[in-house]
Amino acid sequence: MNHDRPATVGELSAWAAARYGDTVAVRHGDLELSYVELDEAVREVAAGLAGLGVRRGDHVALLAETRPEWTVCDLAIATLGAVCVPVYPTNSAEECAWVLSDSRAALVICENQSHVDRVAAVRESLPALGTVVSIDEVAGAVSLAELRAKGGEPVLEPVDLVSPNTIVYTSGTTGPPKGCVLSHTNWRTSLDAIEQVTTLGPGDVIYVYLPLAHLFARMVQLTTFECGATLHYFGGDIRHVVAELTTVRPTHLPSVPRLFEKVYRMVLSTAAGAEADGAAKVAAAVEVGLRVRQAQAHGAEVSEVDREAFARADERLFSLVRNAFGGRVREALTGAAPIAAEILEFFYACGVPIYEAYGMTESCALISANVPGSVRFGTVGQVLPGIEARIADDGEVLARGANVFGGYLDNPAGTDEAIGDGWLHTGDLGVLDDDGFLTINGRKKDIIITAGGKNLTPANLENDLRQCRWISHAVMIGDRRPYPVALITLDDEEIASWAAARDVPVDPAHPDVRRLIQDEVDRANDKYAPPERIRRFAVLGRDFSPETGELTPTLKVRRKVVGELYADVIDTLYD
Repeated sequence: MNHDRPATVGELSAWAAARYGDTVAVRHGDLELSYVELDEAVREVAAGLAGLGVRRGDHVALLAETRPEWTVCDLAIATLGAVCVPVYPTNSAEECAWVLSDSRAALVICENQSHVDRVAAVRESLPALGTVVSIDEVAGAVSLAELRAKGGEPVLEPVDLVSPNTIVYTSGTTGPPKGCVLSHTNWRTSLDAIEQVTTLGPGDVIYVYLPLAHLFARMVQLTTFECGATLHYFGGDIRHVVAELTTVRPTHLPSVPRLFEKVYRMVLSTAAGAEADGAAKVAAAVEVGLRVRQAQAHGAEVSEVDREAFARADERLFSLVRNAFGGRVREALTGAAPIAAEILEFFYACGVPIYEAYGMTESCALISANVPGSVRFGTVGQVLPGIEARIADDGEVLARGANVFGGYLDNPAGTDEAIGDGWLHTGDLGVLDDDGFLTINGRKKDIIITAGGKNLTPANLENDLRQCRWISHAVMIGDRRPYPVALITLDDEEIASWAAARDVPVDPAHPDVRRLIQDEVDRANDKYAPPERIRRFAVLGRDFSPETGELTPTLKVRRKVVGELYADVIDTLYD
């Protein structure tokens, strides 16, 4: 444990205020709070919560979008030694009811009237729930401003390091979400591991748009404050993220793959439309960019020919890509879902290095990561300091360390299944190479066994399809079926542009659309043996989303839901 850092999350805001003082801690639009001002806000909210009866060990739910008040409330809850229970703002009333009920939340902090109404709709099923607080001033809740105005100092009690700090509910891809109980020790171990590999420090700006209810973004938040950087929150509209990056000009950018995939597709689309051999020129530029940057990283000599080609590529392509992210990104981080190695190579060549990391809620977000000075595209990096990993006989990735959670809330059977033998069973299939780099090949529960007995891992082929600019999601089906098929959704923006240029309707059944997608399926199939190839596919009429149930709040596909919603479509593919 790093004794120069706060031992618990509850000590973080005061520690950072003493260390970083007037440095800007958070920024949101015109709002700026220094580290001293952030700590003052945290203490005011903590005092207000204490006035409402919140005590050490109480469970306090937090239902809000990513904004500074989320951070303040999270740290205030920790200051009291209480336990934060994040709730995704996209959750339905029923999903909210499950988390609030299962966690036995004594108080909930909502963001606005919509969230307060959502809680009110299920209030009768929540006997343990007391006060409802709202960040905005709305009917039916105590406002955060009222809470802060009460003044006073919170009553601080020493917190045992093994005490719970948060209960984070899993995405629910295979069943009802389970509450992962994470302690202060879990956090401290993960933060210590990050500290040894990050370049983050005072003067840096991290742009965050991911939901803070997800552990990935929460880890970013705490790391930012420990390192004295500035956390810049997005404006609230996910559609404006790319535009905001050019004005915020972050040095660090955490994201799920979707953002990088969209920028990558946009560049290829523009290049292909600009000239007949545009895509080939991009590929040649990336090849030179990779060669030059890898040579520079290892102190090797760069030939005159490569220097000149690199300078041309930098002027025509690489600088434009860097400017799309604001021109200052030194480290981008991706996780929570797989990303194609080709996309990572493209951005590395452009001078926007994206470091792919791997972890899960049960491991306090971390197991392995590619880090500055140690990158291998196509892998999720080397196991981080203080953490162990090995591959089980059946190919499952196992992990062990003080970052691993103590178990699921009130679920001993689930806990025994996850860590019964002392190792965390991740549910992911992977391999460790001789240099300790970990490659993830897919989910153990996602393995498809066809009627002919062929074992298929769908993740790789699905990921290949998602590289196509026209395709948003692809789900392979085939368990106990004669051959694999796929359900495909279209990227609304890309397909609309393509259709308008050809004066054809955006209709999945249109012959031109079918041919377009068939070509992409054929391209992806060429990489695989015949039994692994997609034989038939259906293009669905709309994309997947968390609101319609096919995706989790972190944009993972819920295969079971997809299978149930589109059962009739799947059956027709086997007629």
